[in-house]
Amino acid sequence: MRRFYLVGFLVLVCFDTFAQICFKLTANHAMPPEANLAWVLRVLASPWVYCAIACYIGAFVTWMTLLEHAPIGPAFAASHLEVVSVMVLSVVLFNERIGTPQWIGSALIIAGIVCLAISETDGDPPPAPH
Repeated sequence: MRRFYLVGFLVLVCFDTFAQICFKLTANHAMPPEANLAWVLRVLASPWVYCAIACYIGAFVTWMTLLEHAPIGPAFAASHLEVVSVMVLSVVLFNERIGTPQWIGSALIIAGIVCLAISETDGDPPPAPH
């Protein structure tokens, strides 16, 4: 079952990450941003917008499948790993810079996911509400 979770979350992060990268590529293709029909047509003419939509559908199906089996706490936390992966890929693909706050935030996201995963594998029942 752990292999299922590992592969499932990896697929989910890939879908979510690629969707965000595709939206960035769409935005770059549709420049300059304007509130008019010409801009909408430029967006619709970009193949990247359709890749992003396909990735969102893939992420939805993957997420629904994972929720049938995975504990909700770690599942919800792990679904936010794309924040870190998009940030790293933005440096590589778009020459964006990452500052100290972004690195700290990424470390906190990863630490939170690890803590939730460890708490789920301990086997201890959750504390009773007061």
